[in-house]
Amino acid sequence: MSESSLVRRREKVIGDQGLAAREIPKALSDITDEFLVDLYVREVRDGDGVALVALGGYGRAELAPSSDLDLMLIHQDRDDVDSLADRIWYPLWDEGFKLGHSVRSVEQTLRLASTDLETATSLLNARLVAGDSTLLEELLTRNEQQWVTHGLDRLDELARNVNRRHRLSGEVAFLLEPDLKEGRGGLRDVHAIDWAVRAGIEVLTHDHERLAEAYQILLEARVELHRISGKRGDVLLLEEQDSVAAALGDDDADVLMGRVAAAARTVAYLSDETWRHIDRESTEETSVEIEVAGLTVADNEIVVLGDPSTDPLLVLHAAVQAMYSGLPLARESLGLFAERQADLPDPWPQGARDLFVELLKGGHRAIPVIESLDYFEVWTHLLPEWTPNRSRPQRNVYHRFTVDRHLLETVAEAARLTHRVRRPDLLLVAALLHDVGKGYPGDHTEVGMRLIGPIASRCGFPKEDAEVLSRLVEHHLLLPDIATRRDLEDLQTIRTVAEKVQTVEFLELLAALTEADSIATGPTAWGDWKAHLVETLAEGTADFISTDGSTRRKRRSFITDQLEGLMAEEETVVQGSGDTVTIVAPDRAGIFSRAAGALALRGLDVLQADAYSSDAGMAISQFRVAEPDTPVDWERVTDDIHQCLHGHLAIDARIAERARVYRRRTALAAKPVGTSVIFDIESATDATIIEVRTEDHIGVLYHLTRTLAEMGLDIRSAKIQTISNEVVDTFYVTSSDGPTLDDLHRREIEAALRHSLMRVE
Repeated sequence: MSESSLVRRREKVIGDQGLAAREIPKALSDITDEFLVDLYVREVRDGDGVALVALGGYGRAELAPSSDLDLMLIHQDRDDVDSLADRIWYPLWDEGFKLGHSVRSVEQTLRLASTDLETATSLLNARLVAGDSTLLEELLTRNEQQWVTHGLDRLDELARNVNRRHRLSGEVAFLLEPDLKEGRGGLRDVHAIDWAVRAGIEVLTHDHERLAEAYQILLEARVELHRISGKRGDVLLLEEQDSVAAALGDDDADVLMGRVAAAARTVAYLSDETWRHIDRESTEETSVEIEVAGLTVADNEIVVLGDPSTDPLLVLHAAVQAMYSGLPLARESLGLFAERQADLPDPWPQGARDLFVELLKGGHRAIPVIESLDYFEVWTHLLPEWTPNRSRPQRNVYHRFTVDRHLLETVAEAARLTHRVRRPDLLLVAALLHDVGKGYPGDHTEVGMRLIGPIASRCGFPKEDAEVLSRLVEHHLLLPDIATRRDLEDLQTIRTVAEKVQTVEFLELLAALTEADSIATGPTAWGDWKAHLVETLAEGTADFISTDGSTRRKRRSFITDQLEGLMAEEETVVQGSGDTVTIVAPDRAGIFSRAAGALALRGLDVLQADAYSSDAGMAISQFRVAEPDTPVDWERVTDDIHQCLHGHLAIDARIAERARVYRRRTALAAKPVGTSVIFDIESATDATIIEVRTEDHIGVLYHLTRTLAEMGLDIRSAKIQTISNEVVDTFYVTSSDGPTLDDLHRREIEAALRHSLMRVE
């Protein structure tokens, strides 16, 4: 086999669709071995005292398509070793391989391994490629002895590295785009467990089997990711998931990501168990007293002494104690609960509901406790409706977590807000169950409403509380939807919300649930601007309810005395500062859309827009934009707006060019977004609401507002919301014929809007 054929041989293996993902790593390692053996035989005529050694993934014979080659040339007093190394490394470099390489004597390697963790662990996975096997056996035997002798110190360092890696890479099981190698529950955690075992830590045979099965799932996903993308990264991006799923024979990417999440949960739990075991042996017993019959503390774990089959509350007592103490539930005890936990009667016995709520009050401290119960399927024994949501992916960039983890994160956030409401128990239970319907066919809100009533009754809540919980599930999206899509200065908006929430007490619960849910969803779902909108809506609604609907709205809040003074001067003025740009100009069609076009040219995303026209023929348009990472150059922005208002910029052409240069990320959600246009003539005072949902592209707002102007409509206000790859633009419009648009006009407006969006796709 010639040197120049290695790349072609690799490409043939990688491109062979007859080879399953599980076969690729060994096949790539084998042909690399063949290449290097031929090269070694040809270049190293005297092989005594020198050996070529494979390390890392290559040492494990687990080469993924884009893996690095990690090699070491060890020797025993060879003066020509550097020249030998060059004759091996250079053909690989010439072939374009990324090569990790080193040349050391046995003694040099052992000295380095005694202080350098990476060297020591790489040798634990080393194997001979070619050369003096006796030399390598000596090195590996002595390194193993060193590893065991200094095992505790090295494992402490390894544990710190594991924790650091988890903080940097996040969790494979719960993230939208997991790092299959470095994340918590990823491939590297299995390697670390193996290294701990080599230092003398015991791992049960059954655990080895579960780890091997989970590892294979993650490795196959990584192999196909490399094979399809042709890149070195190990983050399974959203845009790659469908292709990887198809290559692995999954029905769809949801199935793939569910399998990946389940595998990662297995790895993560067993990894935590391994490092807890190590930590337990190196630390003193924690002085925690448990005053619950049937529970005790042993080896820094909560241990069950009682019989779960005769005490149905024992599992909840144990979970609460684990949450408060910060100590984990012993694995043997979790297994005991899984095998012998008595069914809680319906309704739950006295005290069960209080313990359940007490656990939820623990916030983020409760999450690892609940996940350990869920790992052993004890949690689903308590809450069977949870089962379809386990490891269920939510495949768009709006959501950070799988459904089950999102629900637990929502509870944790809600636990911070219990002081805001009169019924913390209802807030926490609603947070836990608000999306429980996502695991079932149909609309998740409607399904959740059907599920939560029986759950609440089973937990022991009275009928009126169950109804409140059902309404919280029904309306859990009400406040963010209204706040981001409706005019909060329109009294009809406030009246609509007030009719749904009915009482201030319920509104308080809903506002807290909204905040907790949004924060748990992800950074794009909650921020200062959205928080301000929801707070404004909640305050206005509470005032409306408290005054029996007698609240009166003043002039639109953004119209200040200063702006009225500028309108009186009857000149065009453009002002920009902070996150707001204001335009005062003679009232004529197209001002709103041209300003929106200028903002799009500068890459500024509009969050909200308001418009006002005076009887004197002047108009004000005000835009609030999402603040970018760098300060806005308002001088350039306002100059562009002036140019656009005077027709001196080719807005269409420049937006089209910007769209070509600054392509948005290709995949922000699993499914493409269709376009819908909805007219609402009942939810506004003296205006028609037009809501347009479509895929997010540069210039969408400009094209929509220009079309509305061309159709003879005045825009009173607008709300712009982007969720994942979907944009929802809401416009309050009037025409020269009045606030209500007739059927013919609406049909023509919809046709025009849809046609305008074809330009930006």
